[in-house]
Amino acid sequence: MRPAIKVGLSTASVYPLRAEAAFEYAARLGYDGVELMVWAESVSQDVAAVKKLSRRYRVPVLSVHAPCLLISQRVWGANPIPKLDRSVRAAEQLGAQTVVVHPPFRWQRRYAEGFSEQVAELEASSEVMVAVENMFPFRADRLFGAGQSLERMRRRGGGPGPGISAFAPSYDPLDGNHAHYTLDLSHTATAGTDSLDMAQRMGDGLVHLHLCDGNGLPADEHLVPGRGTQPTAEMCQMLAGSHFAGHVILEVSTSSARSASEREAMLAESLQFARTHLLR
Repeated sequence: MRPAIKVGLSTASVYPLRAEAAFEYAARLGYDGVELMVWAESVSQDVAAVKKLSRRYRVPVLSVHAPCLLISQRVWGANPIPKLDRSVRAAEQLGAQTVVVHPPFRWQRRYAEGFSEQVAELEASSEVMVAVENMFPFRADRLFGAGQSLERMRRRGGGPGPGISAFAPSYDPLDGNHAHYTLDLSHTATAGTDSLDMAQRMGDGLVHLHLCDGNGLPADEHLVPGRGTQPTAEMCQMLAGSHFAGHVILEVSTSSARSASEREAMLAESLQFARTHLLR
């Protein structure tokens, strides 16, 4: 019998609360672990502090998200090359299986030129998988209102229309020919990408899923799964029916929650959705 797929909670899912809140929610609601988003919060950058939280709440760290967002460009220094190395070392120290990283930004030329080789070398020297995540273009229709953007996308048959990629070689990680990938369902919504097709193209290289949702707006939404237009249930069922041995991480935005109880309800709903559709 194939083992159950572990379901984790991203520490980004409790923003603007701190990482400790994610461990607390994960423990209380019954998540299998957390994904550590390394960003401006000092605790997220401190492996020893994260270990203490993991022990205190008895919640393991399943994965580490490298500090590769625009808002985390100065976290762990400005050079992205040693930052990726450090992310893998952090994952090793925390007992995490995976490091999630975005494709390089186009202006990070030296990093971009050696990115594929660096990822391969890190994986060759560690048991940690470096799973490169799908992203999305900067869409021209961000200049329009949300309703107009959705209507324009519908008329185009789901495509994002004119846009600029900030990533090298592109926002599609398959263009980098890596061994392992992270699939994010909010990013596929914004990119107008067929997520089920992308999962098939990733094949056995798909080792990590960011379970969330989106309606196709030009901005990244990270909705609770089932609240958008992505085939979230079908994706989970496809993974459950396969030999997928990675993790599924709820990376949802709860910043709109007006109370602690509303945030908890969103995180509980997300977990229940995952458990229901990932059942083996």
